[in-house]
Amino acid sequence: MDNLKRPRRTRVMLPGLGSAVTLIALAGCQSYERAPLDLADHRAELDARLVATEPISKFVERLSEAGNQVPERFDPNDGLSPAEGEVFALFYNPDLRLARLDAGVALATLETAGLWQDPQFGFDGAEILSPSGPFEYGLTLSLTIPVSGRLGVEKDRAGAAYEAELRRIVDAEWSTRAAVRSAWASWSAASERLRLLREVIGQVERISAITDRLETAGELTRVEARLLRAELVETQADVAGAVLAEARARVELLGLMGLPPDAPVELLPALPPASIAEMNDAIGRLIEANTTLAVRRAEYQVAEETLRLEVRKQYPDITIGTGYGSEDNDDRLLLGVSIPIPILNANRAGIAEAKARREVARAVAETTFERLTRELAMARAAYGASRTQRDAFERELVPMLDEQASEVEQLINLGEVNTLLLLETVTRRYEAKSRLLDLRLAETDAAIEITRLLGPDESETPAPVEPATDDDTTTATTPHTAVRGDTPAEEASR
Repeated sequence: MDNLKRPRRTRVMLPGLGSAVTLIALAGCQSYERAPLDLADHRAELDARLVATEPISKFVERLSEAGNQVPERFDPNDGLSPAEGEVFALFYNPDLRLARLDAGVALATLETAGLWQDPQFGFDGAEILSPSGPFEYGLTLSLTIPVSGRLGVEKDRAGAAYEAELRRIVDAEWSTRAAVRSAWASWSAASERLRLLREVIGQVERISAITDRLETAGELTRVEARLLRAELVETQADVAGAVLAEARARVELLGLMGLPPDAPVELLPALPPASIAEMNDAIGRLIEANTTLAVRRAEYQVAEETLRLEVRKQYPDITIGTGYGSEDNDDRLLLGVSIPIPILNANRAGIAEAKARREVARAVAETTFERLTRELAMARAAYGASRTQRDAFERELVPMLDEQASEVEQLINLGEVNTLLLLETVTRRYEAKSRLLDLRLAETDAAIEITRLLGPDESETPAPVEPATDDDTTTATTPHTAVRGDTPAEEASR
């Protein structure tokens, strides 16, 4: 009788064990939540960025606390200055937003890297139908013990990848600041060129009125009068083109700051004299401080950690298991151990690929350095040439044409009118001032590019877009830096 009852007890017990294991497994699982995309809400948020200034005001405070340069007074309502525009760009620039989100992905990987594999529950059962016999079963629970040290290296590799993303944020922020300065200078030059053209329109209209009087009096031929009217039409067309150029420059600048193209904000023109700091070893400064090279170094470190991880993967981990079973109504305690023998595969393909990718990362860093040295040389040459030309225009040509215009004006007041000479003076004067604007813009752009290539004076950290909390051990906006160059995982392990 005992032999007949024991299988029944087992059958009642097995569903309970299975249910218990299932509940334990489900308790550690996450649930899925939908997050719908609502572009209408984003449009409202985009339009409100100039109105709801509290978030960016707090961002300015965090920048100041972190030791970054910030405007002495931040108030977009009285017009937006270039310094305030850089703050808007650091906070709202769309490319920086994507870079920070990419760093968030790497951070999520870092926080979950190096975890043990989940234990495995197994069940085997058999019932002999003919002739009838007791129900045979086995319950097993196995766990992989990472004795190879692979999980620690995996954590280090994730830390290096996260550090690379942080370096990309710093590089993107530094480049964005340079782009805002350059775009602001371009818009300022376009606005000034539009003002000059409108001034020329007034002067040409005045000449046209004089031309009409002279033509009526017979002192000017119809051919000469037609030439002056054609100049007026051409100048009016140039004004329309200048309006378009100014609008394009403004929209591009607003886009860099993360503001809508029709944002009702007054931009304050600024095209200050360009200047660069003199240094003895510009190439050394480039190697040390260039933010793009910092990204390449971080990427090479990722390749190093990847190779280290692939090498560690060839060493086996141990899987141990235990369980309980019954066969022929005999209860049994099950034990098992398994370990791979790395003699056939030994992760040779992964190691070979990681070695090749490390060489690619080395070549990318070295060729990037070569490209940056060329860009630095070209920027310095452009700066020198633009500075020389601008100096010649400012000191000689523009004052000469201003004096010419003044003398022609005196002749007009004396009744001696030469309309062709007057028109030539007006057009040459505008062309010289427009060319001077181009040279000042080229000089400014070259100085901005040199500053960008030489990098910041001090080691940069990502801008503190999100406020730090006391329980944060690592955030997507604060890089992990160590004197010894450790990865975030290595810092956390100390």
